[in-house]
Amino acid sequence: MQKILLKLLAVFFIISLSACGLLPEQKDETTGWSASKLYSEAKDELNAGGYDKAIKYFEKLESRYPFGTYAQQAQMDIAYAYYRQNDQAQGLAAVDRFIKLHPNHPNVDYMYYLRGLINFNDRTSIFDTFTDQDNTERDPKAVRDAFDSFKLLAERFPDSSYTPDAILRMKYLVNSMAQYDVHVARYYYRRGAYVSSANRAQAAIKEYPDAPAIEEALFIMMRSYEALGQKQLRDDTERVIKATYPNSSYWTGGPAKKNGPWWKIW
Repeated sequence: MQKILLKLLAVFFIISLSACGLLPEQKDETTGWSASKLYSEAKDELNAGGYDKAIKYFEKLESRYPFGTYAQQAQMDIAYAYYRQNDQAQGLAAVDRFIKLHPNHPNVDYMYYLRGLINFNDRTSIFDTFTDQDNTERDPKAVRDAFDSFKLLAERFPDSSYTPDAILRMKYLVNSMAQYDVHVARYYYRRGAYVSSANRAQAAIKEYPDAPAIEEALFIMMRSYEALGQKQLRDDTERVIKATYPNSSYWTGGPAKKNGPWWKIW
């Protein structure tokens, strides 16, 4: 008991000294560093994967030398460091701050591109496909935000060196959004909500007419109309499928040919 009391008194004594300013403060290793030195050290940490320390150095640089070109570059690198650190909220905040402060910066197109990348990387991991989570429970907002960010870059900076890659990512994201809608339509169909499944499939077709997932969207829509007893709509949709996808596996090719009629394999 006595030893415990002595330890508590020692801790209290140290805290008291610290509060009174009697203990020496930890020396800031960056004291006296020039802007170029701070930037060089921060960049080395960033390249080495020391994102926390890199951000710390970049922030010191911006604070001490706020009006130089190094400060602007530091703001961009802070956003990139958060992106590499998978900190979406801080990364987006840093990007938006830079765009607001420097809307005419010669490299502002990169920041629009980085905003898209930050949202793009917030997509569901491929490993989530092996879990029991239902895809309809996931929020596709990040996919939409990424698409909108890349689209904004392409519209405002069509000649940017980042635009070709942004357009490729937009195409990928379009199909991701179409697949999500088709998944939801399939979810509704399998639970007997045929009106909802037809409407969701139709929405996907209107919104993403060139996406590969539209083949299944048409099929779901046809099956939904059939379940609802809407023969004319069902037949019209069937004609569209046969005309657009004559070799579809939902008909006589692929697994349908091997395993029987299309209505038994889906």
